[in-house]
Parts: sequence; C-alpha cells; structure tokens
Amino acid sequence: MKQWIEGTSEGMSRGVGSGPLVDGRPVSSRTGQQHFMKPQPRFTLAATTLDAPNPHELAQFYQGLLGWPVRKEEPGWVEIAASDDGAGLSFQTEPLFIRPQWPSTRSEQQMMMHLDIEVDDLSAAVEHALALGATVADFQPQADVRVLCDPAGHPFCLFVRTGPSA
Repeated sequence: MKQWIEGTSEGMSRGVGSGPLVDGRPVSSRTGQQHFMKPQPRFTLAATTLDAPNPHELAQFYQGLLGWPVRKEEPGWVEIAASDDGAGLSFQTEPLFIRPQWPSTRSEQQMMMHLDIEVDDLSAAVEHALALGATVADFQPQADVRVLCDPAGHPFCLFVRTGPSA
C-alpha cells in the first residue's frame, strides 16, 4: 500500500505534484520536506440546511411533509430527521433571504439546490404538500415529476420511482 502519492506517476495524474523523490518518497519542491499521505478522515452527510426568514415555520412545513420529528431546536435554528443517526434537514434564519426564481433567470435570485422527494402516489402527495402551504411551480419540465415550492420559495420535486429499481 502506498503511503504517499505526490511525485509519483499516480500523484501527477491526480494533480498532487511533481516534486523530486528522496528514498523513494516525494519531496516538496517548495519546502524540501517529504510528504506522507494521511488516512482520509471519515465524512458523513449530517444534514442539508435551508435558509429562511423564519426557520421554525419552514421546519413545520417539512415536518408535515416528511413526518420527521424535531432533532434540535434553538433560536434561529431547527433540525429535523427521520432518525437520530440519519441525515436530516436543518433550517436557519437568513434575514436577507430572497426567494429563488424557478426556473432560473439572469435577473432573479437563482435556485442553489433543490430536494428530490420520492412518493408512492404523486397526485396525493401534491395535494398533501399544497394543504401544508406549498405551491405548484408554473414550469413543469417532466410529466412524471411535480415541481413545487415550499412556503419560503425553495423549489422541491416530488416523484414516483419507476423502472427496474422501483
């Protein structure tokens, strides 16, 4: 197992560097020090965070939509999740929040991301989301997906999985 990659053909192909080798190990051309690859730290997605003028109201909407309980709540911050150890959604206060425009235009606030939410009955799910305060987006790019906007204006998609993995 290689403990380093800088200066090797593998390292150069990854853009790590092309410094000289000493005792078979790469040496930085800038510092003259040998480099050893550290083990990669563990990464776990904990949550996706949505900005909102009122995070508590937006969290209530997604609680009703997803059926997830509150994991943490404090002034200006709410976390919800299906379980304590799974990734969830977080909501934070953003006083300068501007509703995104869907579809995007050059002159309006653009959507930075959206949530894809799988459902088992598209029309019933849309009806439920509307009852909670969502709105149907004017532009619908696919017949089997519904783009809606949450009460703060973040677009999200509802879809029924089809095909071999359904």
